[in-house]
Amino acid sequence: MDNDCNSGGSRKGLSRRSFLRGGAAGAVATGILPRALQAEAEAADAVSGETVVGPGKVPVVLSVNGKTYEKDLEPRVTLLDALRDHHDLTGAKKVCDRATCGACTVLQDGEPVYACTVLAIAAQGSEIVTIEGLGTPANMHPIQAAFVDNDAQQCGYCTPGFVLATKAFLDANPNATLQEIERGLGGNLCRCGTYQGIKQVALSGGRA
Repeated sequence: MDNDCNSGGSRKGLSRRSFLRGGAAGAVATGILPRALQAEAEAADAVSGETVVGPGKVPVVLSVNGKTYEKDLEPRVTLLDALRDHHDLTGAKKVCDRATCGACTVLQDGEPVYACTVLAIAAQGSEIVTIEGLGTPANMHPIQAAFVDNDAQQCGYCTPGFVLATKAFLDANPNATLQEIERGLGGNLCRCGTYQGIKQVALSGGRA
């Protein structure tokens, strides 16, 4: 039963619920609510000593493959979208966009990360390495060559992420066992099922 209704029927004028509904709608329509939320965020940031940025575009400077990339981006733009849509570095693939498949894996200060979960603005100050910075078709990195020699790719969507994940893993574990390799590369998926070839790449230490 509606608490705003009495036993004698409907009341004249606005009920409390109607008033709140109308007030909320008016706040959204006039922009009062967003301004209030922004003010609250600014107050919280003032306490923490941090600076509010956005929602509009802000300068974002990225260091990728030893080069500097500058672009005005909204703070919500992910590193993956910045690389692909704004800097024409399309090696990292946008597949699940849910930090599940690993196709977007890049190296951030030598560590493998899902680029779809890292904000571009938060990646400033880090050294990012994408598949484009690892090697070229004419001058492949040994791990890339090992992927070719071991038939460790098929459709290719997972391959850039797997190559970089493998490099980071072998850098930290140059003499890993098969069990360690399966666990260490478990964050990347291959829908074509070329796991046997990928395992051989890692077991070979990335040597073609």
